[in-house]
Amino acid sequence: MFDQIREDIDTVLSHDPAARSRLEIWLCYPGIKAIRSHRRAHRAYVRGYILLARFISQRARRRTGIEIHPGAVIGRRLFIDHGSGVVIGETTVIGDDVTLYQGVTLGGTGKDTGKRHPTLGSHVTVGAGAKVLGPITLGDHVKVGAGAIVLKDVPDHCTVVGNPGRVVRQRGQLPDIDLEHGNLPDPVLERFNQLSARVAELEYKLNALQMSQTEKQEE
Repeated sequence: MFDQIREDIDTVLSHDPAARSRLEIWLCYPGIKAIRSHRRAHRAYVRGYILLARFISQRARRRTGIEIHPGAVIGRRLFIDHGSGVVIGETTVIGDDVTLYQGVTLGGTGKDTGKRHPTLGSHVTVGAGAKVLGPITLGDHVKVGAGAIVLKDVPDHCTVVGNPGRVVRQRGQLPDIDLEHGNLPDPVLERFNQLSARVAELEYKLNALQMSQTEKQEE
């Protein structure tokens, strides 16, 4: 148990430059408190003490603003940054070394039964306000941009942005610690920039053609 607590604290220290000490993390970081409570709730849940498990999880939600259903399966070194508004559904499965930012929802669509929530591989980063919905799978080293809504499976080593989520990068090399989830490619903006450059090029050619015709007429 103490090794697990030490690992959780080391994860925060390695990810969050604002963290100053182990004591500060232990006392002040809601993500640490939510994960600790989830482990207790999950143990009760798998043993069949459903009401006790839900009581523990709801108490943790009131204390931290993070709601993790006791049925969720969570791997090692999960880092929940800030954490306010994070929701993790009952049948969610999360791998190792995953980072979730504030406002993230790993939820269902309301249309599925059984496995209703997503499965996240290892080394996944989900940006602030992003929603990953339904029984879909995000592969290893997937990066989800802030505000994205992901409704389909995502292969390994992909970056997803937008609503609905679109894969804009594949097989990218991501650093071990990746906090720049807002600095992602915007395919819509890139397309507008391409169109703007094309329009400027056509206007230049049209002006050149008009000047050439004018000069010929004057001659």
